[in-house]
Amino acid sequence: MSDDQVVHMHDTAVRYLADEGIRVLFPEARRIFAAAGATVDDNDMVRLDPDAVAMALAAAPESFEIHAPNPKRTLTVGGRSVALMPVGGPPFVSDLRNGRRAGTMVDQENFLKLTQTYDVMAATSPCIEPGDIPLNVRHLVSGMASLTLTDKVPFLFARGRDRVRDGLELVKLRHGLDSDDELAERPVCWTNINTNSPRQLDIPMSMGIIDFARAAQPCIMTPFTLAGAMAPVTLAGALVLQHMEAIAAITLSQLVRPGAPVLYGAFTSNVDMKSGSPAFGTPEAIKGALASGQLARHIGVPWRSSGSSASNAVDAQGGYETMMNTFGALLGGANWIMHAAGWQEGGLTASYEKFIIDIEMCQMIAEAMTPLVINDAELALDAITEVGPGGHFFGTQHTLDRFETAFYPPMVFSRTNFEQWTDEGSLRADERATAVWEQALIDYEAPPLADEIQAAMSEFVDRRVASGGAAPD
Repeated sequence: MSDDQVVHMHDTAVRYLADEGIRVLFPEARRIFAAAGATVDDNDMVRLDPDAVAMALAAAPESFEIHAPNPKRTLTVGGRSVALMPVGGPPFVSDLRNGRRAGTMVDQENFLKLTQTYDVMAATSPCIEPGDIPLNVRHLVSGMASLTLTDKVPFLFARGRDRVRDGLELVKLRHGLDSDDELAERPVCWTNINTNSPRQLDIPMSMGIIDFARAAQPCIMTPFTLAGAMAPVTLAGALVLQHMEAIAAITLSQLVRPGAPVLYGAFTSNVDMKSGSPAFGTPEAIKGALASGQLARHIGVPWRSSGSSASNAVDAQGGYETMMNTFGALLGGANWIMHAAGWQEGGLTASYEKFIIDIEMCQMIAEAMTPLVINDAELALDAITEVGPGGHFFGTQHTLDRFETAFYPPMVFSRTNFEQWTDEGSLRADERATAVWEQALIDYEAPPLADEIQAAMSEFVDRRVASGGAAPD
């Protein structure tokens, strides 16, 4: 979009929120909006004061750090930083050994171990839904796994007040924090909020925004605006709906606690108009990402995008869709890219093989973004002179000194000739990926964790499970 179009879209969204509003189902959230000058009618529609929106957006930070249990894993969010995240949320898993099946806690632990193994994954995510763990204690068991199997920034679900409180208590124990005031001094975890597109904030999502803002922990505000389904079929219409929902959610967080860390979430893509199924890696998704980056920068907050695929298999479609989505996010300047590894079947399935192939892609992206080194040794003029016109560089000392580290070494991709590939079993990339993830789980080593912290976390989880845990609100 041109600069004028960005301003026009933002102003249109703000004006629409003032004239038509957004439905807010949680009474406390409506009271917070009303105290800031919004009008609330009997249908729970909240019409926002443009001045309050402007003040709220000005209060949101342009960048911030999220501190990991391992200080080396601490993330900068915003500016020119990019963080790639693993798959998050599918109820099913798949691999070539066992096929597609309901996800279990063992699968959740496995994906957390793989997330810990590969440095290109910047933080943990919800990975999968372990269906064998009762819902009232799932957040406790899964949260405990995230905080013990990895030392990266943890994800917490915002599915109700008690569950958020349990998650924050676990994070405090992991970081050795004694109070909520200490917790609020710096971000140490994150969550994702999905608005109920079109134009609605439900009760648990409103609770999550309020509670994470009070705790000064990062919250990604993500409308689920798929053009043609939950959003207008035109990309401009889907984007303006996304923008009004995102800034309404951001405004709520800033009214609770000015300066609370937030991200502008963008998930605008389209649906297949024959089946109604979500579509990813489409031209529309790329244009949506580019425009979303402009809108996020216009209001001065970091922004989240996604690498996603609608393919039902680890195939060419799955590869190109994830790459297209991820590169759309990168070209748009995304700071936080969710579902960059392992997302399949439109988010219904987390694939072990696709996780590995996507890790390969992410590692290659990271290597491609590493700046060139330019000095006399790298310019290699002596080697060029030594070889002379028409020669080759295989045997020069310059090559021999560097050949082991000169180029990115593929983890799963094959560059052999046809004869060698045939002799090695004619394995496809997904078949080679099976051996990689299986070996990675064998080689996995848990990060160090002090016995007293482990004991305190275990005691807390056992006590909360024994008391019945917490059902979603």
